[in-house]
Amino acid sequence: MTGDVSAAYTRRAREYIDLLGSLATVHASDLELVTRWADQLGGPVIDAGCGPGHWTGHLAARGVDVRGVDRVPEFVDHARRSHPGCRFDIGNLDELTGPPGGAAGILAWYSLIHHEPSTVRWTLTRFARVLRPGGGLLLGFFHGAEVERFAHAVTDAYRWPIEALTHELRMADFEVIETYTRTGPGARPHGAIVARLMSAHTRRPE
Repeated sequence: MTGDVSAAYTRRAREYIDLLGSLATVHASDLELVTRWADQLGGPVIDAGCGPGHWTGHLAARGVDVRGVDRVPEFVDHARRSHPGCRFDIGNLDELTGPPGGAAGILAWYSLIHHEPSTVRWTLTRFARVLRPGGGLLLGFFHGAEVERFAHAVTDAYRWPIEALTHELRMADFEVIETYTRTGPGARPHGAIVARLMSAHTRRPE
């Protein structure tokens, strides 16, 4: 996430928190998917781009060892107040910190939507660095027929076809396990991809 995007979210942090900062705004199928995915990981999870922290709080309440990371201090401050038993760090997803191979899973729920398409692979490789072999990655994103920039409510974002984002994941040594799309009246088309980091002996050749 660039400084411009961080600044845009900082300016509208209170509005974003009020509108989207709780599970009450989450689609039932998304709640089921994220919960089921996290429950089977069996290790530490990073909520990358955690925003107001509602996903982190939900997973922690289920006993998941999870920490939230976001670049917007206002989001992290709110998350710490709202979920005092959880860990939240200010951090850049493009330079995600943590012991190499230390995480069992990364949740990136609409966290990469503002990345320029040419930079997404770099961020995915950083995710791969902190995941253990076989570790899980769950992406939520705006789905579209082609990679396309559009005017998001906060700042410009991108739609992705499943196939294009799958290619970026494979180039970052992830194997795609499941994909989902959803459309509905008055809502932007949604996509989700469940992937896992390939073990060293199955990764693509350099």
